Amino acid sequence: MSISSIWNTVYPVLIAILFFELIIIIHEGGHYFAARLMKIKVNEFSIGMGPKVFQFTKGETKYTLRWILFGGYCAMEGEDSDSDDKNAFINKKVWQRIFVVVAGAVMNLILGLVIVLIITCSQSLVGTTQVAKFDDTAVSAQSGLQVGDTIKSIDGMRVYTTNDVQTGLSRSADSTIDMVVNRNGKDVNLQVEFEMDEYEGIQYIKMDFWLKGVEKTFGNVITQTFKESVSYARMVFLSVHDLLVGRYGLSDLSGPVGAVSVVSSAVKTSVYSMLKIMALLTINVGLFNLFPIPALDGWRLFVLIAEGITRKKLPSKAEYIINAVGLVLLLGVMCLVTFSDITRLF
Repeated sequence: MSISSIWNTVYPVLIAILFFELIIIIHEGGHYFAARLMKIKVNEFSIGMGPKVFQFTKGETKYTLRWILFGGYCAMEGEDSDSDDKNAFINKKVWQRIFVVVAGAVMNLILGLVIVLIITCSQSLVGTTQVAKFDDTAVSAQSGLQVGDTIKSIDGMRVYTTNDVQTGLSRSADSTIDMVVNRNGKDVNLQVEFEMDEYEGIQYIKMDFWLKGVEKTFGNVITQTFKESVSYARMVFLSVHDLLVGRYGLSDLSGPVGAVSVVSSAVKTSVYSMLKIMALLTINVGLFNLFPIPALDGWRLFVLIAEGITRKKLPSKAEYIINAVGLVLLLGVMCLVTFSDITRLF
């Protein structure tokens, strides 16, 4: 095997790993800068996990680079225990602690917004949900869908972007789709038939029509960026819903290994595919962290909101135990998902 072929195999994986580390740095950096803004003491800011590569101290904070570039943390004084320091996290006002807790997720969402803006600006046209043309053998054209129709909903799900159309079609259980389209200013209900295709044993609808693109303007680029970002965010909640109702099982989830595999494959395909997956992942991380699950930022946010309402703090020991149990359960799920990722790779 030549050096060139080895590099072509390795570099997409390296890019994927570095992007995941960027997501984590942005997230922890959000906590760090919010803590500094609220005058909260930060004991250590670490990039990576495991043994130290090097460390230096500036002010009260240790800055560390570690060997395993798949993690990181922002360790604040009084974050998980009581402290007498007036600048400890636990001794700050509720609103200040809430600001610090949500800052990480907000930074991930901002990163996603920036990536979507880059994608939108790099495209020659801005996508719409209006049907522009059909493939020569299009089945959907034979069941009522027409050129000029603007798709408003798919199986009851409102659509606003081209991504929404693709998501709606991909979630259908069969080849028949209930659509609402706007035709000549009026809403029309349709039952549209599609041809099914198959990939790795999974059947999916073959999208046999093209959507219209319009010339870019400053206004529609900004509008499209926000719409697409909201669309990616909705995909996170739709995925959780589908998991809870049993549409997908634990074996269908992907952990870090599977995600790195997907991103590295996208790197080989095109920059557009890579950026799209990156945007989805960073928005996913930002939103998932706000879910009220012990060991995640969302749980701490829930506890702080409860404290703000009741004026009573959850004892540090109780919070530590809840977070520890939550972390063990999350790590257990992560191990199962990672094992599933590895078996799929081989």
